[in-house]
Amino acid sequence: MLIEASTLTGFKIAATDGSVGSVTDFLFDDASWTLRWVVVETGTWLSGRKVLLPVSVLGHPDTSARSFPVRLTMASVKESPVIDTHKPVSRQHEERMYSHYNMSPYWGNGFYMGGYGGWTGGMSEAHYADSRLRQGTLDAKRNRQRHQDDDLHLRSIDAVTGYDLLATDGSIGHVEGFLIDDADWTIHFLTVDTKNWWPGKHVLISPRSAKDVSWAENLVNLDVDRKTVMDSPTYDPSVPVDSAFEARMARHYIPDATHEAAV
Repeated sequence: MLIEASTLTGFKIAATDGSVGSVTDFLFDDASWTLRWVVVETGTWLSGRKVLLPVSVLGHPDTSARSFPVRLTMASVKESPVIDTHKPVSRQHEERMYSHYNMSPYWGNGFYMGGYGGWTGGMSEAHYADSRLRQGTLDAKRNRQRHQDDDLHLRSIDAVTGYDLLATDGSIGHVEGFLIDDADWTIHFLTVDTKNWWPGKHVLISPRSAKDVSWAENLVNLDVDRKTVMDSPTYDPSVPVDSAFEARMARHYIPDATHEAAV
């Protein structure tokens, strides 16, 4: 199910033997657009310390209780490496965290894991597999470079909310939110506030349309023009995004997907 990331802020984190705090933010990988870590405010339990937990330990969210069960004990969270969550997190920091939790890092096999929510709607299996392989090769190269240079590659959902979105021919608004899949924690869409450009229109943009994110300029650069965005399927925030809507989005932004599906 796709949910707005901001609605999870404040959810309690329930370890196997007690509460460890509440969700304040998520960190995502800007190459694969997948959530990697949840930022947890521990409150008085750890004297206001914030901790990072890998999203892989999160169980299915209980929306009625506003909580996440996690497969960790309070002791393991308490003894986790201290991280300054106000600063970007490097690959080396992540390695220490995964080692502490006795887990394999997501980059271990060198291939692409998650991201973009698949975009399978309207695509043939061969088209999708080929795109995944090309992306995997690219991500493996990026991961090697980041590991060698200790590049800082994780950024927060909270920080990127509000970033300007720049199409190839001008601004289309700014990032209003993130629609994420609570099954695999991929970011399927950015929700866009277009009120300064197109009043009354709600728009979704897939991270696949993002060329890069400029942290210095608070900017997400897109590889589509404004008309393409304007002609995209209308998004109604009050209606859940289903597979049919995602398929329409895929066919609009990836025209060859429709052709290949028909072959």
